[in-house]
Amino acid sequence: MVNGMKLFLEAITKYLIGLILVFILLFIPAGSFNYYNGWLFMGLLFIPMFIAGIVMLIKNPELLKNRLNAKEKEKDQKEVLIISGLMFIFGFVIAGLNYRYKWMELPNIYVIISSIMFIISYVLYAEVLRENSYLLRTIEVKKNQKLVDTGLYGVVRHPMYLITLTLFLSMPLILGSPISFIIFFIYPFIIVRRIKNEEIILERDLK
Repeated sequence: MVNGMKLFLEAITKYLIGLILVFILLFIPAGSFNYYNGWLFMGLLFIPMFIAGIVMLIKNPELLKNRLNAKEKEKDQKEVLIISGLMFIFGFVIAGLNYRYKWMELPNIYVIISSIMFIISYVLYAEVLRENSYLLRTIEVKKNQKLVDTGLYGVVRHPMYLITLTLFLSMPLILGSPISFIIFFIYPFIIVRRIKNEEIILERDLK
């Protein structure tokens, strides 16, 4: 049984930490609060995230609890998380510096298209969460877990990873930083490593 208040406090704490961290990584390197792309990105990221968290808290608190757990047991997955974290840190910092020093400016049409892609991806992300209540952030198999093969899972084997691919690759373009896009382009290689390890675990432990 999930403790609602405890779960809410844990969720809102991690949400605020994430919001503050992204703000620092973007706006301190930018050297200005006039970094429009930074505000746009934070709005696109954190407003839907807040709404999704509230919906999960009300409709499926167990899923929210699972999504808040990011403690990996597998060595390969721990390395993947570290590399991903470094990708985000360097990508966001470079985006802020790119705004400050005007290294490379991106036409607004790319920002608009990327923002639309980001929103569509977020909607699909919510649909995957609805379809698969066993969708953890860590690689493990829960008791009585069943294989999902309907909806998006009937079309793509790993819909969540496909969606995060479009989400993450659109982020640096929303931020107006082609240089950050190059940094984020290591994500497909990171996700391949994660999937390979996950397949081994699921084939071993999931009926």
